[in-house]
Amino acid sequence: MSESLFWPVASVAGLAAGAASFVGGFRAMRLQRLIQDTPTARARSVAMGLVEMQGRIRARSRVNAPFSMRACAWWEVELQTLRSSNKGAKGWNTVHKEQSGNPFYLEDETGNVLVYPQGARVSAGSLIQEETRGLGVPEPYWGWMSARELPLRHLWAVGPMRFRERSLEEGSAVYVLGRAHPRPRSVAVTVDDEDVLEATGTDAIGAAHVRQHDARSSAVIRRGPRDPAFLISDRSERTMTFEYGLRAFAGLIGGPLLTLFSLWCLIELAKSGDLPLPR
Repeated sequence: MSESLFWPVASVAGLAAGAASFVGGFRAMRLQRLIQDTPTARARSVAMGLVEMQGRIRARSRVNAPFSMRACAWWEVELQTLRSSNKGAKGWNTVHKEQSGNPFYLEDETGNVLVYPQGARVSAGSLIQEETRGLGVPEPYWGWMSARELPLRHLWAVGPMRFRERSLEEGSAVYVLGRAHPRPRSVAVTVDDEDVLEATGTDAIGAAHVRQHDARSSAVIRRGPRDPAFLISDRSERTMTFEYGLRAFAGLIGGPLLTLFSLWCLIELAKSGDLPLPR
């Protein structure tokens, strides 16, 4: 890029970045206030509606994370390819994401609730990742992509890839912000046949375990259709409030400042005649 085009392009990019930063700061402020204003509930006395809870994970169905093969209560994998922009910057682009979809119990000293993690923003558990340099993908990643018949897997494998795996293990302490719903009245497991449990995804746990903990569950926590957030984190409420506060400050203050500075640069370039305008 020639020097005459650098500052106009940088100024326009600054305008876009400033606007995006302001929007991100506003969202962070909403989340900060949501965390602050939502009361902390106990499993035994949880009220229906938006709640926050803290406790430990107890598996309802024991599964193995697909890459590390660790026993866990829930997993998520993410496949990324290396993408280059027109300006030469490189970044990872997510091309496939998949979750186990397994519900788990959140247990405190008063009881437990059943958590359906679909749609949650998860920042807890063990996160591992591995990058490849291209011209092929080793096992177990290639076997996993082939088993799912991902149509572009051969093209992705030509270039660098990154494989990320997050898993929630039994006994992990987590914070959950979501919407509590009444627990279904019917018990999910009414037979002792382990073959039936295996068919329903509760293998390696057992009928007695599922029946006992389902009966104790006082509510089901999941994301509501209009909820602004559904969070599962291993950070404390105070830590998250502080982090979202910093993001809100940076976005709400820094975003407009960057936008004004970029606009000033464009005006000065136009005054000096260095801003290329269509004729």
